Amino acid sequence: MTEILAPGDVVLAASAATKTDAVREAGAVLVRAGAVEPAYVDAMLERERSMSTYMGNFLAIPHGTEEAKGAITRSALCLVRYDEPVDWDGEPVRVVVGIAGVGDEHLEILSKIALVFADMEQVQRVLDAPTAAELYAVLQQVNEE
Repeated sequence: MTEILAPGDVVLAASAATKTDAVREAGAVLVRAGAVEPAYVDAMLERERSMSTYMGNFLAIPHGTEEAKGAITRSALCLVRYDEPVDWDGEPVRVVVGIAGVGDEHLEILSKIALVFADMEQVQRVLDAPTAAELYAVLQQVNEE
Protein backbone atom coordinates (compact mmCIF):
# COMPACT_ATOMS: atom_id res chain seq x y z
CA MET A 1 0.00 0.00 0.00
CA THR A 2 3.01 2.28 0.18
CA GLU A 3 2.50 3.58 -3.32
CA ILE A 4 -1.23 4.22 -3.00
CA LEU A 5 -1.38 5.57 0.58
CA ALA A 6 0.92 8.49 1.22
CA PRO A 7 1.57 9.75 4.78
CA GLY A 8 -0.03 13.09 3.90
CA ASP A 9 -3.28 11.33 2.98
CA VAL A 10 -3.91 10.17 6.55
CA VAL A 11 -6.07 12.67 8.43
CA LEU A 12 -6.87 12.54 12.16
CA ALA A 13 -9.58 14.35 14.07
CA ALA A 14 -11.60 15.39 11.05
CA SER A 15 -14.82 17.21 11.80
CA ALA A 16 -17.59 15.91 9.55
CA ALA A 17 -20.99 15.92 11.22
CA THR A 18 -22.76 13.88 8.54
CA LYS A 19 -22.06 11.01 6.18
CA THR A 20 -22.20 13.42 3.23
CA ASP A 21 -19.62 15.71 4.85
CA ALA A 22 -17.38 12.70 5.59
CA VAL A 23 -17.53 11.54 1.96
CA ARG A 24 -16.69 15.07 0.84
CA GLU A 25 -13.74 15.24 3.28
CA ALA A 26 -12.31 11.94 2.01
CA GLY A 27 -12.91 13.03 -1.59
CA ALA A 28 -11.12 16.33 -0.96
CA VAL A 29 -8.04 14.43 0.27
CA LEU A 30 -8.03 12.33 -2.93
CA VAL A 31 -8.38 15.50 -5.04
CA ARG A 32 -5.56 17.22 -3.10
CA ALA A 33 -3.40 14.12 -3.63
CA GLY A 34 -3.86 14.46 -7.38
CA ALA A 35 -5.52 11.05 -7.61
CA VAL A 36 -8.93 12.19 -8.84
CA GLU A 37 -10.67 15.09 -10.50
CA PRO A 38 -13.29 16.93 -8.40
CA ALA A 39 -16.10 15.21 -10.36
CA TYR A 40 -15.08 11.94 -8.69
CA VAL A 41 -16.27 13.27 -5.32
CA ASP A 42 -19.77 13.71 -6.77
CA ALA A 43 -19.59 10.10 -8.00
CA MET A 44 -18.65 8.98 -4.47
CA LEU A 45 -21.81 10.68 -3.17
CA GLU A 46 -23.85 9.12 -5.98
CA ARG A 47 -22.56 5.64 -5.07
CA GLU A 48 -23.49 6.28 -1.45
CA ARG A 49 -27.06 7.15 -2.46
CA SER A 50 -27.44 3.83 -4.31
CA MET A 51 -25.69 1.63 -1.70
CA SER A 52 -24.07 2.19 1.65
CA THR A 53 -20.31 1.75 1.80
CA TYR A 54 -20.45 0.95 5.53
CA MET A 55 -18.36 -2.19 6.08
CA GLY A 56 -18.67 -2.86 9.83
CA ASN A 57 -16.14 -2.37 12.64
CA PHE A 58 -16.43 1.45 12.47
CA LEU A 59 -15.32 1.49 8.80
CA ALA A 60 -16.83 2.98 5.66
CA ILE A 61 -15.11 2.82 2.26
CA PRO A 62 -16.67 5.40 -0.06
CA HIS A 63 -15.66 5.19 -3.70
CA GLY A 64 -16.99 6.44 -6.99
CA THR A 65 -19.33 4.81 -9.47
CA GLU A 66 -18.13 2.76 -12.43
CA GLU A 67 -19.03 5.69 -14.69
CA ALA A 68 -16.54 7.90 -12.80
CA LYS A 69 -13.48 5.81 -13.70
CA GLY A 70 -12.44 8.51 -16.19
CA ALA A 71 -12.07 11.01 -13.32
CA ILE A 72 -9.34 8.87 -11.69
CA THR A 73 -5.78 9.99 -12.42
CA ARG A 74 -4.03 7.27 -10.40
CA SER A 75 -4.92 4.63 -7.84
CA ALA A 76 -4.87 6.00 -4.32
CA LEU A 77 -6.55 5.83 -0.99
CA CYS A 78 -6.89 8.12 1.95
CA LEU A 79 -7.82 7.47 5.55
CA VAL A 80 -9.82 9.97 7.60
CA ARG A 81 -10.36 9.18 11.28
CA TYR A 82 -12.97 10.77 13.53
CA ASP A 83 -12.88 11.16 17.31
CA GLU A 84 -16.66 11.12 17.39
CA PRO A 85 -18.55 8.55 15.30
CA VAL A 86 -20.29 9.76 12.17
CA ASP A 87 -23.82 8.37 11.68
CA TRP A 88 -23.63 6.23 8.54
CA ASP A 89 -27.20 5.16 7.92
CA GLY A 90 -27.58 4.29 11.60
CA GLU A 91 -24.12 2.75 11.99
CA PRO A 92 -21.21 4.42 13.84
CA VAL A 93 -18.21 5.17 11.60
CA ARG A 94 -14.88 6.35 12.97
CA VAL A 95 -12.70 5.59 9.95
CA VAL A 96 -13.45 6.58 6.37
CA VAL A 97 -11.18 5.16 3.69
CA GLY A 98 -11.67 6.91 0.36
CA ILE A 99 -10.63 4.80 -2.61
CA ALA A 100 -9.89 5.54 -6.23
CA GLY A 101 -8.72 2.61 -8.34
CA VAL A 102 -7.56 2.61 -11.94
CA GLY A 103 -9.11 -0.34 -13.78
CA ASP A 104 -9.75 -3.12 -11.27
CA GLU A 105 -7.01 -2.03 -8.85
CA HIS A 106 -9.66 -0.90 -6.37
CA LEU A 107 -10.53 -4.57 -5.75
CA GLU A 108 -7.02 -5.32 -4.48
CA ILE A 109 -7.06 -2.15 -2.41
CA LEU A 110 -10.43 -3.10 -0.89
CA SER A 111 -9.18 -6.56 0.04
CA LYS A 112 -6.14 -5.12 1.84
CA ILE A 113 -8.28 -2.72 3.85
CA ALA A 114 -10.80 -5.45 4.63
CA LEU A 115 -8.01 -7.59 6.12
CA VAL A 116 -7.00 -4.78 8.46
CA PHE A 117 -10.56 -4.15 9.64
CA ALA A 118 -11.54 -7.80 9.98
CA ASP A 119 -9.33 -8.02 13.09
CA MET A 120 -10.69 -5.99 16.03
CA GLU A 121 -7.20 -5.79 17.57
CA GLN A 122 -5.98 -4.05 14.39
CA VAL A 123 -9.08 -1.84 14.34
CA GLN A 124 -8.28 -0.75 17.91
CA ARG A 125 -4.71 0.07 16.87
CA VAL A 126 -6.10 2.25 14.06
CA LEU A 127 -8.49 3.99 16.47
CA ASP A 128 -5.81 4.50 19.16
CA ALA A 129 -2.88 5.75 17.06
CA PRO A 130 -2.05 9.19 18.54
CA THR A 131 -0.64 10.79 15.37
CA ALA A 132 -1.19 10.53 11.63
CA ALA A 133 2.38 9.24 11.27
CA GLU A 134 1.75 6.46 13.79
CA LEU A 135 -1.54 5.58 12.13
CA TYR A 136 0.27 5.37 8.78
CA ALA A 137 2.88 3.12 10.45
CA VAL A 138 0.13 0.83 11.80
CA LEU A 139 -1.22 0.40 8.29
CA GLN A 140 2.27 -0.32 6.94
CA GLN A 141 2.94 -2.92 9.65
CA VAL A 142 -0.32 -4.66 8.89
CA ASN A 143 0.48 -4.85 5.20
CA GLU A 144 3.94 -6.26 5.85
CA GLU A 145 2.60 -9.13 7.97
